[in-house]
Amino acid sequence: MSEAPVAKRIPTERTFHGDTVVDDYEWLRAKDDPEVIAHLTAENAYAEARNEHLAPLRETIFEEIKARTLETDLSVPVREGGWWYYSRSFEGKQYGVQCRAPIAGVDDWEPPQPAEVDAATPALAGEQVLFDSNLEAEGHEFFSLGSFDVSADGTLLAYAVDVEGDERYTLRVRDLATGRDLDDEVPNTSAGAFFSPDGRFVFYTTVDDAWRPDTVWRHEVGTPASADAKVFHEPDERYWVGAGLTRSRRFIEVGASSSVTSESWLIDADDPTGAPRVVWPRREGVEYSVDHAVVAGEDRLLILHNDGALDFELVDVPASDPSAAPRVLLAHDRAVRLDDVDAFAQRIVVEYRRDGLTRLGILPITADGYGTLTEVPFGEPLYTVHASGNPEWDQPTIRLGYGSLVTPSTVYDLVPATGELRLLKQQPVLGGYDPALYEQRREWAVADDGTRVPISLVYRRDLVALDDSGVLVSPAPLELYGYGSYEHSIDPAFGISRLSLLDRGVVFAIAHVRGGGELGRSWYEDGKKLAKKNTFTDFVACARHLVETGWTAPSRLVAEGGSAGGLLMGAVANLAPELFAGILADVPFVDALTSILDPSLPLTVIEWDEWGDPLHDASVYAYMRSYTPYENLRTDAAYPPILAVTSLNDTRVLYVEPAKWVARLRALGADALLKIEMVAGHGGVSGRYNAWRERAWELAWLLDRLGLAG
Repeated sequence: MSEAPVAKRIPTERTFHGDTVVDDYEWLRAKDDPEVIAHLTAENAYAEARNEHLAPLRETIFEEIKARTLETDLSVPVREGGWWYYSRSFEGKQYGVQCRAPIAGVDDWEPPQPAEVDAATPALAGEQVLFDSNLEAEGHEFFSLGSFDVSADGTLLAYAVDVEGDERYTLRVRDLATGRDLDDEVPNTSAGAFFSPDGRFVFYTTVDDAWRPDTVWRHEVGTPASADAKVFHEPDERYWVGAGLTRSRRFIEVGASSSVTSESWLIDADDPTGAPRVVWPRREGVEYSVDHAVVAGEDRLLILHNDGALDFELVDVPASDPSAAPRVLLAHDRAVRLDDVDAFAQRIVVEYRRDGLTRLGILPITADGYGTLTEVPFGEPLYTVHASGNPEWDQPTIRLGYGSLVTPSTVYDLVPATGELRLLKQQPVLGGYDPALYEQRREWAVADDGTRVPISLVYRRDLVALDDSGVLVSPAPLELYGYGSYEHSIDPAFGISRLSLLDRGVVFAIAHVRGGGELGRSWYEDGKKLAKKNTFTDFVACARHLVETGWTAPSRLVAEGGSAGGLLMGAVANLAPELFAGILADVPFVDALTSILDPSLPLTVIEWDEWGDPLHDASVYAYMRSYTPYENLRTDAAYPPILAVTSLNDTRVLYVEPAKWVARLRALGADALLKIEMVAGHGGVSGRYNAWRERAWELAWLLDRLGLAG
């Protein structure tokens, strides 16, 4: 297909706060209209035709990703109850297989390691296959496992799958002795269903018409879904709800939270039909999370909160009287953003941020209270660490996940008594990967208002030439990635597919712009609502810094971001199109104002705490009107080539946003492409080989923009 699709124009007026906007492409929102589907299909055909010359490169990159990946492998087993649980992958199979093997005894805490992993034999002695997603996915173009929980006695499995990509899951219960599903079936649930400790009930959530999880339900195993009991309902459209078990299995917690306010309710786990009771009644602007600890024989609630503590403090209260005066365990510190706490029988694991990096500390529980927080040290200048895979209340070690831009994902067991880190596994990277060939470092850009913005970079030493003072001899091809919303941080982490860029001499950089959480709560607050433009100008400042300091040049610089990061891509394309040789926007939120004005659309009301409420506030409307990418496309700009990638069944950022954006860009003379998955959701295609091919498609396009496709 040599000619670009031309979307017809059907003017639609939108008037708010005295401002009338004429939108020629709003008709593309009619998802069930055959003409819309025909247009999207034509866009796909055009994108493929325009990039046909890259087919050999795409295949090469796909094979590179595949060749670097150990396709038949297994995760580090995690002990829960009388079993080691783990997942396996097999060469040629799209999806993982969930397995378990029996523990050797009550003192068996050392994760078993198979002598050899292959497709023909069990990985561990006594292996049981609990769930093979490859078999379950047969006959479906899309498959996603949203819930997976085994009852405490090990006899039942609660699982939920989505075969459309719209994040609505059908919940079922399987008898693990026979491998057969019971009659229990609950459609249209959210992810994250779990058993009560006695295995009699399954707790799950459902969503409203706006795709907001709003209700927690209790399902009794062996009864019809019509008999399920409503445990909690949140009528306020700004709030999401969820539920889970404390690690101690003492409480079932029900949580309701907006972007700025939260509330928790507890149910005694030994009485799962009991009524929930509130911990702290909600107060606008106060966020808190709850965990359960036993200290000096008393049930205590650990509460991480921001009431008068911008970057949060940790307190505890009696579980029997949460309204009692709290005891401060970790006081507020503006230099430290407390992120999470995990309670165990003998200790508390605290996750926090300092100087733009994740940190992890251990707070012992003593006979009469608490000890002193001790931070776990790591040697790299940039890294990411988190606690992961720790289901047991009285386990003697703490499982950690670690990685950096040069260190593949690594699993450790921390021995708290000695501080020893036991290496359990590092992500295999086949083909002779040598981390010593790669360098990671941090740069700092200066934003328009004088704020210093961190940039993380990684490159291959022998392909990117620096002089003795650390300055590049000549500008390098460079990809700059950004996000900058929801206090979500883009932390330094390894990526196998990224090696296909680095090994071609590309520098990869992350702009840690305001709106993310890298430098604490104020970093987030300074990039949201009426300060949102800081996110965009920070990214432009990072790009300019990398050009002005010789790292790259506009003809050798591409940008990438997804979802809210796609909004960032659209905004910087309008602000500084001359800085980039190409822009990749994945599921981009580029028609933000239209979406946020319509409370009937999925998740809109929830988003008002992040962006502001333009429907009822004229100042918010005017501010968003001044930056939303679709409405601020420039007639005087020479846009770089733009690729927008989206999915038809995305419920978070509707496909219509990038579809309209590309249509209008093209009408202005820009070289814009739209690639749309017709059976997928916000996360794109399912299946690892499909995902690798999609990433290879994108990387080939980026390399072409950088002049490296040959």
